[in-house]
Amino acid sequence: MELIRRLRARAAAGKPIAVGIVGCGQMGSGLAHAVSCVEGMQVAAIADIDSGRALDTFSALGVGRDAIAVAATAAQAEDALRAARRVVTADALLMPEIPSLEVNVEVTGVPDVGAQVAYRSIMAKKPVIMLNVETDITVGPYLSDLARRTGALYTVASGDEPGVLKMLWEQALLMGFEVIALGKGKNNPVDRGATAESCYDEATAKGMNPKMLAAFQDGTKTMVELAAVSNATGLLPDVPGMHGPKVELEDLVRVFVPAADGGIFSTPGVVDFSTGAIAPGVFAIVRSDEPRIRKEMKFITRAEGPYYLHHRPYHLCDLETPQSIAEAVLLGEVTVASETLHSEVICVAKRDLRAGARLEGIGGHDWYGILVTHADAVARRALPIGIGAGARLLRDVRKGQWITIDDATPDPSTFVYRLRMLQESLLGGAGPVRR
Repeated sequence: MELIRRLRARAAAGKPIAVGIVGCGQMGSGLAHAVSCVEGMQVAAIADIDSGRALDTFSALGVGRDAIAVAATAAQAEDALRAARRVVTADALLMPEIPSLEVNVEVTGVPDVGAQVAYRSIMAKKPVIMLNVETDITVGPYLSDLARRTGALYTVASGDEPGVLKMLWEQALLMGFEVIALGKGKNNPVDRGATAESCYDEATAKGMNPKMLAAFQDGTKTMVELAAVSNATGLLPDVPGMHGPKVELEDLVRVFVPAADGGIFSTPGVVDFSTGAIAPGVFAIVRSDEPRIRKEMKFITRAEGPYYLHHRPYHLCDLETPQSIAEAVLLGEVTVASETLHSEVICVAKRDLRAGARLEGIGGHDWYGILVTHADAVARRALPIGIGAGARLLRDVRKGQWITIDDATPDPSTFVYRLRMLQESLLGGAGPVRR
């Protein structure tokens, strides 16, 4: 790919890739530090609703306050960048409009903000890299199609599980294997009742947003990550919410296979997860019945087959995202993108809910997400989590029940809802949101 050579050439020419970061929480600030260590890239602008966090991040990177401009308009931001100053703004929607920014990385985790930033970046022909997977699993096919039709670039980032699992999937297919399962390690058991309050102390100790940690603990984030994998590869959850057994690394190749061969799956070609020691790794279970390939695998790995484990013992989240930035800007390459929805993450009541209430968002008190096939979501008219926040309940829903669009009306004023409706038209009208 020659990325390093190309980046060094940019550095030598005094034209590093000007990167914009939207969202400066744990992941966004970590990405800023990673980019600052890459020759040929520079964090040029940061948008965050709390401008102080962006200023603190630049300060931690060694940028003096006099070298930073706080901008309220795209023109102010552009003037600052042309004067070799860095930019901070509280308005995420300025970022696609700043001409000197070459690429935006969306890291807010808020579906509606992510949809707006991605759409505007695409329309401005500016590559957009999504660490906001919640947006991608909701309206990713529409945004991908729009980018292809307009000559722009839209992609989910490398480093998060979807990016590294897509890599394992492609490598396996290019070696002639059948992919039986793609999976990730989850570093804690699922606690469906987790809230910001229940995990506040742990979140504070880790420097995390408590609601985001709650979304990890209640399982929603795992469902989101594997939904993106499913939509990019066509592999499906075997059961609603997946199996999620606790399995040691050496036993994955025995458990994560079809039941006909002693495993847990009803069919090959699935996404799933395991708790325990495998976290923070990702894995692929692959199969080959080709005699020469099996002979080679036995010689190289000592594995008998026909099932084999391809394992990556880590995913490094935002630290790996600069690779997607470089590939997008220098090569025009996409890391992960979906043409359709194979799976959906849908809302399940976390507690008894009463008619008239407005639903909270991810990591809140009202719902957690589970991964189901898109066909199942359509058949049962399930409410996707990406448009769950702000939905108004039309009737009571009991704890543990799937929330449907007959139970709750999504907020039609949100941009992500409008894109979702356009996407369902693009996909032939098939979707749970259509009434």
